[in-house]
Amino acid sequence: MTSVQETLRSLDPATGEVVGEYPVATAEDVRAAVDRAREAARWWSGLGWSGRRSWLRRWKRALAQGAGELAGLMSAETGKPLDDALLEIMLAVEHLDWAAGHAERVLGPRRVPAGLLAAHQAATLEYQPMGVVGVIGPWNYPVYTPMGSISYALAAGNAVVFKPSEYTPGTGRWLADRWAELRPEEPPLQVVIGDGATGASLCVSGVDKVAFTGSGATARNVLASCAESLTPVVAECGGKDALIVAADADLDAAAQAAVFGAFGNAGQTCAGVERAYVDESVFGEFVRRVEERAGRVQPGSSYGPITMPGQLDVIGRHIGDALDRGGKAVVGGREPVRAPFVGPVVVTGVPEDSAAVTEETFGPTLVINRARDLDHAVDLANESRYGLAASIFSRDRRTAETAARRLRCGGVSINSVLGFAAVPSLPFGGVGESGFGRIHGADGLREFARAKSVTRQRFRPLLDLMSFDRKPAHVALARTLLRLRHGR
Repeated sequence: MTSVQETLRSLDPATGEVVGEYPVATAEDVRAAVDRAREAARWWSGLGWSGRRSWLRRWKRALAQGAGELAGLMSAETGKPLDDALLEIMLAVEHLDWAAGHAERVLGPRRVPAGLLAAHQAATLEYQPMGVVGVIGPWNYPVYTPMGSISYALAAGNAVVFKPSEYTPGTGRWLADRWAELRPEEPPLQVVIGDGATGASLCVSGVDKVAFTGSGATARNVLASCAESLTPVVAECGGKDALIVAADADLDAAAQAAVFGAFGNAGQTCAGVERAYVDESVFGEFVRRVEERAGRVQPGSSYGPITMPGQLDVIGRHIGDALDRGGKAVVGGREPVRAPFVGPVVVTGVPEDSAAVTEETFGPTLVINRARDLDHAVDLANESRYGLAASIFSRDRRTAETAARRLRCGGVSINSVLGFAAVPSLPFGGVGESGFGRIHGADGLREFARAKSVTRQRFRPLLDLMSFDRKPAHVALARTLLRLRHGR
């Protein structure tokens, strides 16, 4: 990827060939896009629930019909296999369909209980659009991840200005073009292309909320920019996710999941598997099965190249630190790091304070360490400053669910990895260094809406305490009721 002030060129990370060239949005271009989105938002919010649902389903059909073309573009810009790109589109479309179909139920007006003191009031809760939402997307899943914000923000009645990653500008442009074909005069989805400077311009452009996916360091810059105007932010900042294997686990299933979770998408998955904690009674057998499966994984066919060249140095540093501090490479080692590809690497016995355990690697590497038992494994998993997702393998449902509740993270898959990714009704997000806020599900819809509380007085209250004309007898009675109701 090379970028100059006037244009941005996206390159195939495997070959270096130019995929596309796009004008870079200046700060003025970004503000103009926000202005266009705000104008479109008036039309869009005015459509109501059924009108927006109809348009979103038209867009959904356009994405599904063009999935082959979009998958090819994604594959060219990221290097991921076509099958993986298609799977990503399928997941994104499922989420879009869910958001369109459930927005009214989640966000529409509803009566809520008024309570004893306000029995004379009728209370109503509804959620209103925020206006214009800025979405800053990543390159590793350039459709699925940003669509988790775009779909839900649109379904909630907002317009969106989307800044795709500088590594996948064509993918972002393709999504917006499909909208523009449906509603060319005022599409509620705008796209601005550029690098970090363009994203920074979006943060100070007057949008009503920013949805960001990326590193914790960049998230801090986004927060600092948005703080000046008190613009709220939802941030997903990666993870160091753990897979836990209990003594009674199905080791074949656990090994298969560990290999896919660690090496799928070349390990460039924020909720993928980077650490595994295994009960010491099954440790050796689990490692053997992982080693056997990992040996059949081939970079270039099983997964693509490292999309961002700078990440190669991070991956190499983490592998080196793990090995220099006593870790044993059972698959790969230092040699598999051959730009732009990295072969699978599995290291055991790595100290818990190693960079390979504490920092996000974002490459096809897996650290497998021993745990005394399931409780110890949970404790080790929770020591990370990240808290995005985790996996537990155990045949005992109750034991696994109890352990899942103890894990400090936003989502847990039991006897699978990334199980929540395909469930649109489940929210996704993290804690700690993994960020805050949620996308997907009902919480994801509410993330892009403002709660509006409305009361309507139905009759005069028997005890009118909200007045300077309140009667002493009413105050005395209220004091007695307080004691009887809450003081016993």
